Amino acid sequence: MKISRAAVIGDGAWGTAVALLMNAKGVRTAVWGAFPEYVEEVARTRENARFLPGVRIPGEISLTPDMGAAVDGAEILAIAAPVQHLRAVLELMPARTGPILAVSLSKGIERKTLLRSDEVVRQVLGRKARVVAVSGPSHAEEVSRGIPTSVVAASRDPDAARVVQDVLSGGTFRVYTSSDVAGVSLGGALKNVIAVAAGISDGLGFGDNTKAALITRGIKEISRLGIRMGGKAATFAGLSGIGDLIVTCASRHSRNRALGELIGRGMGLGEAMASTPKIAEGVWTSEAVVALSKKYGVEMPISEEVYRVLFMKQDVRKAVASLMGRSLKAE
Repeated sequence: MKISRAAVIGDGAWGTAVALLMNAKGVRTAVWGAFPEYVEEVARTRENARFLPGVRIPGEISLTPDMGAAVDGAEILAIAAPVQHLRAVLELMPARTGPILAVSLSKGIERKTLLRSDEVVRQVLGRKARVVAVSGPSHAEEVSRGIPTSVVAASRDPDAARVVQDVLSGGTFRVYTSSDVAGVSLGGALKNVIAVAAGISDGLGFGDNTKAALITRGIKEISRLGIRMGGKAATFAGLSGIGDLIVTCASRHSRNRALGELIGRGMGLGEAMASTPKIAEGVWTSEAVVALSKKYGVEMPISEEVYRVLFMKQDVRKAVASLMGRSLKAE
């Protein structure tokens, strides 16, 4: 299946970067944004200054606040709305006849339902949707500037995964395919919580030893829960697991790590979230993860401490003491 027209739902950094990838492959691409005044500004300046400054948006990419106009004639829908708003955004979409190839780009867990982002997409769009989850170490700031990047496209429909692989892959962006939708989607969602912990560590002035321990023990937590929820162990050792976790915990581009750093320096959650227009999905995912860990009977000490710091006003140094003071055991 050759894609000629696409719609990107969500005009944040990642949605914009994916639009650039498809445009480079000759796909006629429209980007939908929720705020008309900002969409008009981006269309006029050809720069998404709020979310992806310094990157030119080619004139071939159209930008619109009209959902119907954005999706009209699109053969593929790349959905990059924030997870907690994802359902409401998808419900704005006009009814479509025939199959829909929907790419879930969001990384998180819906708080009220505890559904993965790809599950929300499938639930709202219905059985006719061929859903592909894309995840991996892929900061939009680097993808949009042609820095070599690799991700995974996962679907229960192998043909759908291959179509997405083809439409996104290029000289600096490589896409692998997988059938493990649960594992790929959960790896992308759960790593954000550990990245908040890594940021808190940075804010407290801790070093490389601490960061390495958080990443290593963090992937153990992610794998334990992910496998119980249907993911495969090998997936969490790959791009959407340890790969995405490393980059999100270490990068200066990581909004989850950056928010955690502000918390570690003593800033309150509300103030930290208000300091940037970018959404740190790990905040709300931490709440969902605690609920999921109880539901599936999985121990997730780092994630639980992040939740306590964010929502129960746990002192960050007490959280560290709690983690370090846990009963000793074999690795």
